[in-house]
Amino acid sequence: MCDEITEAENTAFFLNRREFAGLGAGAAALVTLPGCATAAEAPTASRDVVIDTPDGKADAFFVYPKKGKHAAVIMWPDIAGLRDAYKTMGTRLAAAGYAVLVVNQYYRSSPAPILNSLMEWRSDAGQKKLKPMIAAITPSGTTTDAAAFVSWLDAQKEVNSKKRIGSCGYCMGGPFTVRTAFANPARVGAAASFHGGGLVGPEADSPINLIAKTRAAYLIAIAKNDDERAPKEKTQLRAAANAAKRPAEIEVYPAQHGWCTLDAPIYDRTQAEKAWGRMLALFKANL
Repeated sequence: MCDEITEAENTAFFLNRREFAGLGAGAAALVTLPGCATAAEAPTASRDVVIDTPDGKADAFFVYPKKGKHAAVIMWPDIAGLRDAYKTMGTRLAAAGYAVLVVNQYYRSSPAPILNSLMEWRSDAGQKKLKPMIAAITPSGTTTDAAAFVSWLDAQKEVNSKKRIGSCGYCMGGPFTVRTAFANPARVGAAASFHGGGLVGPEADSPINLIAKTRAAYLIAIAKNDDERAPKEKTQLRAAANAAKRPAEIEVYPAQHGWCTLDAPIYDRTQAEKAWGRMLALFKANL
C-alpha cells in the first residue's frame, strides 16, 4: 500500500529526478491523455451513480462508449480515492471500448472526492483524514461491495452482460481486484493490479489465497521499490497462480510505487503506458 515507508522512498526518488517540476509528467498527462476532448467531441458519455450495497449507498463514476453495449470493468482507485485523475483514467479506458465503473471505496465514510490529488495524502491533514476511513474498509466489505458492483453493471443498458467483467486496481485497490474476482467467479474474467499492496499474507482470505477460488486471468505489475522490500512475493504469487492454473502475467517494472497514477509525482509515463497496454491485452483476451 501507499504507506509512510513507500512515501518516504518516493519522495527521495522524486527529488532526484531532474525531469520533473511540481507535479511533472503526471500533471501534464491529465490534460494530454485521450478522454480530454470536449463533450461534443468525446466518444464517451458518463454519469455519477449511486449503488446499493449491504453497507450503504456507494457513489461512483460510470463512463462508457456512446454507442452499443460493452464489456464492463470495475476500477479501484489508489489510497487517495475517486477524483479527477481516476475519472480521466476511467474515461480513457471507456474510449478503448469498455463500460467503466470507477468506485469510491470510502463511501462508508464520505462521498467522493475525499482528496483532490495524491499529493494531499502526503500531508498530515490528508493522512489524518483518510486513516479512519481506511480502517473502515474490511476484506469482507470489499468482497460484498464488488458483488454489488457486478450486479449493478449487469443491469445497465450500456453493458454487454454476455461478456465477462474485468477489474483493475491501483495501490490499495490492487488486492481489491482479486477480491472482485473472488466475489463472482462466474462473471469476473480478468483482474489487473498495479503497484498493489497487501496481495500476499498468511490469512485465509489474503488475495494470494483467494486466487484458486477465482476463474480470472491476472496481470500483476509490481513496483521496483515494493519488490526490493518484499522480493519473495512475486515468486509466491507465481506459485499460487500456477497451483490454481490461473493465467498470470507477473512482472516487476523499473518504476516506483504509484507510477501508473496520473496525478502522482512519481508518475512514469513510459512504464505507465506499458502497463496500460498489458491491461488492454488482458481484457481483450479474457472479457
